[in-house]
Parts: sequence; structure tokens; C-alpha cells
Amino acid sequence: MKKTFQLLLSVSLMLLNFGYTQSQSLTADTAQSNIRWYGEELTRKTHFGDLSFKSGQIDLKDGVITGGNFIVDMTSLSVEDLSGGGKSKLEGHLRSDDFFSVDKHPEAKLIITQKAKVEGGKQTLYGELIIKGIKHPIDCTLTIGENQTAVAEMTFDRSKYDVRFRSGSFFENLGDKLILDDIRMEVSLKWN
Repeated sequence: MKKTFQLLLSVSLMLLNFGYTQSQSLTADTAQSNIRWYGEELTRKTHFGDLSFKSGQIDLKDGVITGGNFIVDMTSLSVEDLSGGGKSKLEGHLRSDDFFSVDKHPEAKLIITQKAKVEGGKQTLYGELIIKGIKHPIDCTLTIGENQTAVAEMTFDRSKYDVRFRSGSFFENLGDKLILDDIRMEVSLKWN
């Protein structure tokens, strides 16, 4: 009887371990996480700056991202390649209705909607990006590093979010005044 009980216990534990998966949720340390954005003109002149997170969280199952969401504080939008009056002028313009309408839309959001695809140490995330209240599907690549860190790369088409200023998607014959629609972002994350 004792051997039968031990055998049943061993089989039960083995089945539990076989079906067991480790799940966890990580919260972003917003003070140590950052977004660096890059915008480029047709002439290859590039502007860049930073954005801060209001919040961020991902769900992991066996080390693979299965969901999550991030809220970006659009009022934190800064320009880092200029200084003085040029910096202030461009920051004001980017916050205006010509670009991101920050007064009306102080937050942007990324919602991860499905399990990541893992390939070569990188995870491709699939989700929805919401800017100016407009939602479109997007994917980005994220690499989880050591010491509770991660880096991500993402590019979005600003014209899909009604960001029209000097966009070839809305205006013709802009010549070298054209600003490319793709905005590239490099994201540095630190988890609590």
C-alpha cells in the first residue's frame, strides 16, 4: 500500500511538473526607462529627441512575452539635437496640431495583443499603437537583457496617425522640404 501511494505521488508530481509553466509580470521603472525618437527629412537631415513612459508592464510565460501595455507621456517630448531657441521652437511645433496635438492627446499607448515570436534571442511583439486616438497594428523587436533590462526597436508611419506636416502622403511637390513618414524609435527599458 505504501509503495502504491509513493508511486501515485511520484506520477502526480511528474504530471504537474510537465504541465507547469512559469508566468510572471514585470513593471517598467519609468524613471530609468526611455524612448529615443528619430525623424528624417528627404535631405537626410535628422532630428532626434526623447520621450518618457507613464507606465509599462509585460506578461511573460516561460520567458516569452504574452501581453502587456505601455503608456507614453507625450508632454515629455523633447528635442535633443538642437539647443536654445531652435530646440524650443521645434518642441513647440512637434507638440502642435501640425504633428502630435499633445494638448488634446497627452498620451500614446502600445498594447501587446498576442504572444511574441522568438527568434535568435529577440522577440517580435505584435500589438496596437495608439497615437492621437488613432489605432493601428504594429510590430517591434525586443531583446531582454541582463539585470532586469530590455531594448526594443520600432518604426511607425506617422501618416497613419494623421501627422501631416510636410508628409508626402498628404502633399505633393514638397521637394527637399519633405519629411519622411517613418519615425524610428529606440527604447531602453528597466524593470522593477
